[in-house]
Amino acid sequence: MPRVKKATKKEIIEIHQRFIDRYSDAVTELEYKNAYELVIAVALSAQCTDKRVNIIAPPLFLKYPSVYELAQADITEVKSLLNSCSFFNNKAKNIIAMAQRVVEVYDGEIPMDEKELQSLAGVGQKTANVVMIEYTGANLMAVDTHVFRVSHRLGLSDDKTAIKTEATLVKKFKNNLHALHQGMVLFGRYICTAKNPKCDECFLTEFCRTKETFRV
Repeated sequence: MPRVKKATKKEIIEIHQRFIDRYSDAVTELEYKNAYELVIAVALSAQCTDKRVNIIAPPLFLKYPSVYELAQADITEVKSLLNSCSFFNNKAKNIIAMAQRVVEVYDGEIPMDEKELQSLAGVGQKTANVVMIEYTGANLMAVDTHVFRVSHRLGLSDDKTAIKTEATLVKKFKNNLHALHQGMVLFGRYICTAKNPKCDECFLTEFCRTKETFRV
């Protein structure tokens, strides 16, 4: 793929403002009632759609309403509840281990710190940041497949990994990162889609670097 021309400082400011204007009140589409349900929903959403997680999660939370019940769960039963989710075997093992650590180390309370969240099984940097962004409005950025795609199409990043893209976006945008993250996710999910993007609905057309190919 040819190297994409990077967005200018002026363009970055305008892109940032348009996202904030349009998505300042945006929140995750994952359904949850508390921090326990949120961290599990976000962990399950890795390489799985939010829509699918919202179908899978309610029966799981009904059977295991808190970390205390989940920490004692039989892994076979948890797997059976998650079996329509991608990588359900690993996810079942991880959420049980996560619950056990929360009980043992954090007295049953989900820690609201990105580094402590990452100490939980199955919770990497992206998952931790998404939880913090959603639950506390933290000024953090998280890069999923949508944010990665949008960032590259708009010339905001040419980084090869999500972690490096995250660092680039934080450096360029600095503030209102929580709203920017939520906005870029929704924009990528419904407008700037991987295939057949809805360019006629796009409010950032003049900044698009890949209108002709859409291979990102």
